Amino acid sequence: MKKTTKQSIEPNIADLANGWLKSYKLEYKLEQESLNSEIDKALDDYFSKNGGSGGNRPDAKLLLQDKKLDYFPILIEYKGYKDKLVKFDTNGQVENKTTKNEPNFKNINSFAVNGAVHYANAILHHTTYTDIIAIGMTGHKDESGTIQNEIGVYYVSKSNLGAGQKIGSFSDFSFLAPENFDAFIEKVKTLHLSQKEIDILKEQKEKEIDASLVKIHNDIYQNEQGLGENDRVYLVAASIIATLGIPGKVTPLEKSDLKSSTEKGNTDGEIIVRKIKAFLDEKNLPKEKKELIVRTLQNTITTENINKVKDGESQLKRIFIKVVDDLGIYYKIGLTTDFTGKLFNEMYGWLGFSEDKLNDVVLTPSYIATLLVKLARVNKDSFVWDFATGSAGLLVAAMNEMLNDAKNTITSPEELREKEIEIKAEQLLGLEVLSSVYMLAILNMILMGDGSSNILNKDSLGEFEGNYGFGKTNEKFPADAFILNPPYSANGNGMNFVRKALDLMYKGYAAIIIQNSAGSGKAKEFNQKILEKHTLLASIKMPIDIFIGKSSVQTNIYVFKVNERHHKDEMVKFMDFSNDGYTRTNRKKSSCNLKDTNSAKERYNELVNLVRFGKSKLNIFTDKEYYENTIDPKSGADWNQLAPIDSKPALQDFKKTVSDYLAWEVSSILKQQVLEDNTLGK
Repeated sequence: MKKTTKQSIEPNIADLANGWLKSYKLEYKLEQESLNSEIDKALDDYFSKNGGSGGNRPDAKLLLQDKKLDYFPILIEYKGYKDKLVKFDTNGQVENKTTKNEPNFKNINSFAVNGAVHYANAILHHTTYTDIIAIGMTGHKDESGTIQNEIGVYYVSKSNLGAGQKIGSFSDFSFLAPENFDAFIEKVKTLHLSQKEIDILKEQKEKEIDASLVKIHNDIYQNEQGLGENDRVYLVAASIIATLGIPGKVTPLEKSDLKSSTEKGNTDGEIIVRKIKAFLDEKNLPKEKKELIVRTLQNTITTENINKVKDGESQLKRIFIKVVDDLGIYYKIGLTTDFTGKLFNEMYGWLGFSEDKLNDVVLTPSYIATLLVKLARVNKDSFVWDFATGSAGLLVAAMNEMLNDAKNTITSPEELREKEIEIKAEQLLGLEVLSSVYMLAILNMILMGDGSSNILNKDSLGEFEGNYGFGKTNEKFPADAFILNPPYSANGNGMNFVRKALDLMYKGYAAIIIQNSAGSGKAKEFNQKILEKHTLLASIKMPIDIFIGKSSVQTNIYVFKVNERHHKDEMVKFMDFSNDGYTRTNRKKSSCNLKDTNSAKERYNELVNLVRFGKSKLNIFTDKEYYENTIDPKSGADWNQLAPIDSKPALQDFKKTVSDYLAWEVSSILKQQVLEDNTLGK
């Protein structure tokens, strides 16, 4: 018997829906028509529903304005089958990615909402619009021949990381009619993701970022000849800065702005330099800082080779396009912390450090950075510094903590705005001696909203005496929080940095993560000197695999109170934090190498409370993992204590052993008796 194939009623669905739009007197455009050049170009630039380049054509599209004169692109996709409205993943999100984090072209092609969300992401990626409405509509004819339609209306924006949120249930498109549109947008603006939803989305995006970073690395490394290690880093940094833009002041550099001209003053490199200068001018960075950034990037992007035109395109334009296409979406949707941390981890791999040097620039995972910040008691009024800043990950974590504290405690919007500016411009200071890594730190802080003012390209041990690097250069930076992951090859595993930083501070706290041999003899002399002026509050043994894939050294976190000599009777809190609740793997193809398998977040919170308030906060941990004892301030080699194991059996243990033995003996006698009885009975 021949199988009958259901006929699609897409033309009927399109006719019905477009008829509604016409009746609302809305100026809509069909798939072949132009909406505006920016949106048209974005749809053309984005990969298509079939995986090729370009050719994205929504069935209908509109650009509507609300009462505040804000524009909202509306993208509509029609299908003509039952059950083809939307396909979700196991988390209830529109499933446009496969388990391998590649575009799920089957879903994007087959389901109306999935297609519309795909188009919306093209707009998010390649235009200045940050709030888009994606509409899917499908339907079928019932037994009487009447059309039964289904409509899905989703909000795709920077705030939901491009994933799309369902706005509500609708039976027609009248929410788009002029008299209803403002109320509809008000409803859209009340949509908020829960923290759990945000965490799930961020995890998904992190997987995508991994794939994109590997792709761009392979592209540039394998296909672009004649570029040194630093050049590759500077090219990505320059491309990102040029495409950031500042609303109403500096337009982001577009791919089409680069003409690959050989005309003096108009080469691709010169165009990018002009855009970077315009961006930095609006950022109100100190003059010397701007000049340093421009000079460093200019040396790479204006060289003759990279601007040489071959087949109508310069190498610089080719790389710029790769950066925008593969990475642009992540910094546009505000995934700053996650994105930059991963970007810099990947780019460190591009910098050809020797094995020793590579071990020295291992980045601190973001959750460890946040732990250090909390242990150093950072708040909105803190002045935080880092003497080996790397990509500024610790300072980014500190800035986040400070900004969150400001939001939670300041009720005046004007006062909050001023405080946020002050935090970024005056309350953070970092030092990084390696120039290529320094440029990553600058870029990181710029992407984070710019706390880069006092990131200094200096040797913190030899060239720094505690003053601001820019602006108030004659004033001491009033540091009261110190966070550090030092290069372990330095003297005393890096305790030389700790001693210098603490001695320049008047008050406050410090939290450092360091190779634990620093506390058991390797840094004895430094530790003795430190304890003459400062107090060791806590010593925390960390999991051995927190730097998995980069380094496998055992680390400890040491927490200090600044400018208060350590007394011999001072109780130090010792924690065995080997079980922090996370399971780590180092599998390149793994979808997630860090999993919370045993209340990790709760364990980290409890650790912070134990260090701050003591034994009364014991809950998850036991006295086998938390231990208080004194150290000898004159030793410097007794910082890694753990709770002693009591091997002497207690009376209760003895009673239990005897009881267990007697129970076993009686059981054996009874079994033997039963056996004998059975034998006799035969």
